[in-house]
Amino acid sequence: MAVPLIGKVVLDTNVFIDYLRAARHADWVWGGAAPRIRFLSAVVVLELRLGAESPRRRRAVDRIVGAFPPERVLAPTAPLFEQAGQLFHRLYVGGEGLRDRLGPINDLLIALTAWRIGATLVTSN
Repeated sequence: MAVPLIGKVVLDTNVFIDYLRAARHADWVWGGAAPRIRFLSAVVVLELRLGAESPRRRRAVDRIVGAFPPERVLAPTAPLFEQAGQLFHRLYVGGEGLRDRLGPINDLLIALTAWRIGATLVTSN
């Protein structure tokens, strides 16, 4: 992740997971020195909370969420949910055969939320 992005960025869940598991991407998680404005998707918060099964992990997620001012935590709007559903059907033909339908929907919601504010989505995959 050596891409020197400036401007607005939304961080994907896997960036935070890499940080929590292996201390990777700390400059993205905590801001670093680059001139960029970080945003957090409420969908990412949901995914992080779902994976925080111990008190230690819950505290780590609390610290991450607390590093973002409330106005930088973005929730998808109703039209974005509609758009995500339409895109899901186009990309996955209704999800036939997918074991996990929620993962792709969450990814679409995160990406569309970034697109809505003109931000770059930073992901590690």
